[in-house]
Amino acid sequence: MRLTESVRRQLLAQNEGFEATTHFDSKNSAWTRRYRIEGGQLRFRETGKTSWADSRYDNEYVADDDQTGRFLREHLGELNTEGLE
Repeated sequence: MRLTESVRRQLLAQNEGFEATTHFDSKNSAWTRRYRIEGGQLRFRETGKTSWADSRYDNEYVADDDQTGRFLREHLGELNTEGLE
């Protein structure tokens, strides 16, 4: 399936409320991202830390087109694709 702009919009609309979580952990940093499809957009919250003592962070973002496309491709098997071409 080709993820054109209209297909991405339809996927986001059909999967309102879908959530996924990813983790990364290495010697010098660690983070957790919680993704959620909300209001026709992919939003994510990233919490993490680095090796510096005061380096904890908690940020929220709206994914850009590239991030949204990557996310949808990676999670296509978990999403409702009914009615898509």
